[in-house]
Amino acid sequence: MDQPLSELLKSALGDAISQVTVFRDEVTLHVPRERILEVLMHLRDVQQFNMLTDETCVDYYPREPRFGILYQLYSIPRNIRVRVKVMLSEYDASIPSAVPVYRNANWLEREIYDLFGIHFEGHPDLRRILLPMDYQGHPLRKEVPVTVEENAFSFNRARIDAAKPYATE
Repeated sequence: MDQPLSELLKSALGDAISQVTVFRDEVTLHVPRERILEVLMHLRDVQQFNMLTDETCVDYYPREPRFGILYQLYSIPRNIRVRVKVMLSEYDASIPSAVPVYRNANWLEREIYDLFGIHFEGHPDLRRILLPMDYQGHPLRKEVPVTVEENAFSFNRARIDAAKPYATE
């Protein structure tokens, strides 16, 4: 490729990209939430990034904007990767669903919804995928307290029960 990927994408997408960062030859496109579907469609249809390898979320608490949605894309014909990052405020944690562009985003977005509470607008089946439907909260948010309580199974129940303080009469 004559032109570096970062320059090529910046010139092709223009103001749809707010920032381009390159770290160790990995290109990250920072995109406003309102332009995410436009950018993903361009990357798929024009730049041949035909595979969404992962979509995930990062909680940057206490920073604001708090959440980062990261799309990892791969171009099979060109053998190159690109990352797309969208930052979301804690107070408006919603983003258009990528399912119309990449069908495999379906379960990835359900996982993000389940564990972080991010709402994906237009998602065809946005419901919990890992936790019980009646579970309260989203456990990968940083405000959720980390507790260390060993699960009791048949082989270790006596040791765990002996270490727990129980009420006595």
